[in-house]
Amino acid sequence: MKLYQLHSKQALPITKKEAWDFLSSPANLKVITPNHMGFHILSGAERPMFPGQIIQYTVTPFPGYTTKWVTEITHVIEGEYFVDEQRFGPYALWHHKHFLKSIEKGVEMEDIIDYKLPLGIFGQMAHPLLVKKQLTQIFKYREQKLVELFGKVENLPNELSLKSF
Repeated sequence: MKLYQLHSKQALPITKKEAWDFLSSPANLKVITPNHMGFHILSGAERPMFPGQIIQYTVTPFPGYTTKWVTEITHVIEGEYFVDEQRFGPYALWHHKHFLKSIEKGVEMEDIIDYKLPLGIFGQMAHPLLVKKQLTQIFKYREQKLVELFGKVENLPNELSLKSF
């Protein structure tokens, strides 16, 4: 069983509260997801985030393939972090931790996603060709969109890495 991890850090010149208010609103996920992903929230984003919240989406990760994705918000410490886990969708495992930390010039957002692909060896073969490329593209888009919305902290590089175990 091969597990993968995506790790991303980005600094924004806003307060921790501003970052929390934006990132903890499920409706804003559409704002920071590329249009070609066909991301649409079906239900669950009407209320502020809480543990146990179920959010249902449709997403088109690859042309010609649309799937339903159901996530549960499993942990929330307001202003600090939250965790979403896939309950149904394209991954065999999806565990996404979102952390916020105040820094001198604003806030640092950190995402750690542990995931596993379905289909055994076929999923592992698809990872470098499709999945890794797609996730990198999604997080690069998100980084650019957040800079457009909030600006950039100068002299602090953003980080994005993918590894497997």
